Amino acid sequence: MSVERGLNNFLIPFPTLVLKAGDHLIIRDTPDRLKEFEKVLEGTLYADHAMLAPVDDEHPLEDENQQIAEVVLVEGSRFAGRTLNGIRFADRYGMIALAIHRASRHPKKLYDKIGDIRLKGGDILLLQGPREQIAGLKKEKDFLVLDATTDLPFEGKAPVALLIMLGIVVSAAVGFLPIAISAPLGALMMIFTGCLEWRDATNALNAQVILIVAASLAIGVALLKTGGADYLAQIFVTLAGDTSPTFVISGLMLLIGILTNIVSNNAAAVIGTPIAVSIATQMGQPPEPFVLAVLFGANMSYATPMAYKTNLLVMNAGKYHFNDFLRIGVPLVLIMWITLSWLLPTIYGIGT
Repeated sequence: MSVERGLNNFLIPFPTLVLKAGDHLIIRDTPDRLKEFEKVLEGTLYADHAMLAPVDDEHPLEDENQQIAEVVLVEGSRFAGRTLNGIRFADRYGMIALAIHRASRHPKKLYDKIGDIRLKGGDILLLQGPREQIAGLKKEKDFLVLDATTDLPFEGKAPVALLIMLGIVVSAAVGFLPIAISAPLGALMMIFTGCLEWRDATNALNAQVILIVAASLAIGVALLKTGGADYLAQIFVTLAGDTSPTFVISGLMLLIGILTNIVSNNAAAVIGTPIAVSIATQMGQPPEPFVLAVLFGANMSYATPMAYKTNLLVMNAGKYHFNDFLRIGVPLVLIMWITLSWLLPTIYGIGT
């Protein structure tokens, strides 16, 4: 909202501003609320494009060139934690917010006092405004317009970014640098060459994800360095005793499936493969089904977020909780375990 006092003399509407007769209040809002303002202020409502004709039955409010769009406030937006009134959204973008949808365990739409609600990443705003203003919003980094269409950007730094990406892939593919080194170097080059802003890079970091990755790698290394993996193998062979190979394969797969959800699939495979070969040798069985049991078990990474990198990405973006993975992932693990426990011995002709 702004106040025009005299010809082209616009005042900032501070809370202490005292209105005078003849002031023009320029307000952007829904038709119903504009009519409510007219009634409360005991003034006359005029359309912005027809200042000589007051709004009445013969001259109703029109919505020419107006559109309604759903817009997402992206993660890491500079507006997160602030209100629409606080950022002067209507004045800045020339649009009004009709509603806010906030995803949670109990999704809800917020209509009342929208301007005073503190925004969060992932909020969906229902906006109304001119076609060109909504089109201009697509160029903003803080918002994502959900209209299923977008203009493909072409920036001057695009060729540089493409060369850096190719350098990362090629250097890792030919063995010049391991991917663990080439990828961070490529990210730094993206920043130093201006392809990526520092703000975007820092906003992409998530402390929870970093801590979970570091902890899972540390647990895997600790099991190998301390001899914990060998100890587990000895316990497994002792408990198996004279059990049939089919049950041993099933038990090994379940053990690795549990382990992969505690550490990571790579660590579980590294730990489980020598255990599987040792068990197969001691039982006089071919090692292939035992190794495959380890590989299948290591990929049953559904029950925890730290089991696989994609789980971490989904957890961060979708705002999931640890219990969400347990509730859905544990049944998936059980289904895969039961199916493969029957399939592997059948394929390799191992009897019970």
